[in-house]
Amino acid sequence: QLQAYGGGLVQTGGSLRLSCAASGRTGSSNYLAWFRQAPGKEREFVAGTSKRIGRTAYADSVKGRFTISRDSAKNTLFLQMNSLKPEDTAVYYCAASEYNLITSTIRIAESYGSWGQGTQVTVSS
Repeated sequence: QLQAYGGGLVQTGGSLRLSCAASGRTGSSNYLAWFRQAPGKEREFVAGTSKRIGRTAYADSVKGRFTISRDSAKNTLFLQMNSLKPEDTAVYYCAASEYNLITSTIRIAESYGSWGQGTQVTVSS
């Protein structure tokens, strides 16, 4: 199971840190990621990280502003979000895959078998 938390309301330029606690089988997942979904839009990949090789990937829209990390000892995934913009407003979901996903699949939501419940992030202008 995955449980995401840490969302909230922040002004443009502000920061938030999202967390995702993994339990059960998801605690040993090989690939973890954050997705987001804004109203009326499809769910989109934000950032991902591989447990085995420690490689990270980001969507172009958040590169340089967001940082994904994980604490394997605590089975927790983080997303540090800085310089937030109104277009970052969305429900953010953490996702896990038991497989070590290849680059061509990490941005595809169907590649992930486990999902958290989502946490709302609202950035006011």
